[in-house]
Amino acid sequence: MNVKEQIKEFIASHPDPKLREVQALHDLILQISRGGKLWFLDGKNREGKVVSNPDIGYGSRDHKYADGSISEFYQIGLSPNKTGISVYILGIEDKKYLAETYASTLGKATVTGYCIRFKTLKDINTDVLAAAIRFGFENTNEMKETPRP
Repeated sequence: MNVKEQIKEFIASHPDPKLREVQALHDLILQISRGGKLWFLDGKNREGKVVSNPDIGYGSRDHKYADGSISEFYQIGLSPNKTGISVYILGIEDKKYLAETYASTLGKATVTGYCIRFKTLKDINTDVLAAAIRFGFENTNEMKETPRP
């Protein structure tokens, strides 16, 4: 099954009204990303154990891990969960930027350094969320591995 099929199946696995909200957000992010790379993470580690909520990823960026290694990862993530929906905006260097720029006009949401979490779409201003997502695509910090001698 390819990534698009996995995403379609994942979205369809949610009951209404969450299914409609996740589909609407997926469509919105696709429109903003303009054909960027799609990811689907099922939330399982290599041993098949569930370690996180499944999520859909959009775009591509270099991600630096704690051990110093660098690998490709998504820029924007969408993760529906039991209590609501999380939108991850990764690669922003200033961890205060999202909250300082979008929290006051977003609506009923929690905004951290890289995550916007809300219960339902009707609780937030989707135009403000779209602006934050657009910012994430345009301002992702690109990291390049330093050449070794």
